[in-house]
Amino acid sequence: MKVRFSASAASWDEWTPALCAALPEMSLEQDGPPEIFDAIIYAPGGDISDFTPYRNVRLVQSLWAGVERIVTNGTLTQPLARMVDPGLTQGMSEYCTGWAMRAHLGMDHYAQDGIWRNGQTPPLAQERQVAVLGMGELGRAAAHMLAGLGFPVTGVSASGGAVPGVEVRPIDQLDQVLGRAQILICLLPDTPRTRNLLDAHRLALLPQGAWIINPGRGTLIEDHVLLHALDQGRPAHAVLDVFRSEPLPPEHAFWHHPAVTVTPHIAAATRPATAAPVVAENLRRALAGLPLLHLVDRTRGY
Repeated sequence: MKVRFSASAASWDEWTPALCAALPEMSLEQDGPPEIFDAIIYAPGGDISDFTPYRNVRLVQSLWAGVERIVTNGTLTQPLARMVDPGLTQGMSEYCTGWAMRAHLGMDHYAQDGIWRNGQTPPLAQERQVAVLGMGELGRAAAHMLAGLGFPVTGVSASGGAVPGVEVRPIDQLDQVLGRAQILICLLPDTPRTRNLLDAHRLALLPQGAWIINPGRGTLIEDHVLLHALDQGRPAHAVLDVFRSEPLPPEHAFWHHPAVTVTPHIAAATRPATAAPVVAENLRRALAGLPLLHLVDRTRGY
């Protein structure tokens, strides 16, 4: 099996040992005649922009969970699979849960300034409403982890399809969900339907004191709209891990706003040790003509 690796030079050094260990029968190459390759392993930063010459490729396997940078490429007619990595899923769930607990317990109230603030007892988890926008692999995992701690969790998805242990509402009921979401976790993909979905009207629906945690996509809320909403107190705080421009410029207002916490796109990394076996399984399936895992629906964009 000949596989073309199209990602950054740093990714080659990071991924090659794990990929070759997971799939020893593979010949992994950074270059070569397009017609010799059976599959492509892809990440933004790679050197392929025109997939047309790769006529024998049976699978383009993304190393990223998000595929918005490739799914609109008109030359890509080969099957495209997104990354579903158990390590990434676990990392995202831990990130969402950690920041949700910080919001829930009011950890930022206890400044180390000598003032005894023992009148700020937080409610119990079962009294704090959590909403998760996006019920894909990551959203379901985060919702289950939070529900396991006792939070009443409502998920919102395009279909409203059932998720065991979690109440799920369709996207046309988003406004009702926002009206009671004291902690709002955003894990939607970047598609034309989700861009700027949380506009000024919807942000104003949030309860007083609500927090937004967005490790999904920076295009969900326009920057100036969120900043204005924060100035109005709804939401009370925003934890942001994703941005329209990355790295976030030092002069950006998010860095300096007292109601914003910036994290540098670290909520969920794809880890070669846990992801390489997923890639290997899909490549074997592609070569054997078996059903592929985690195929991207081009009409939905994810």
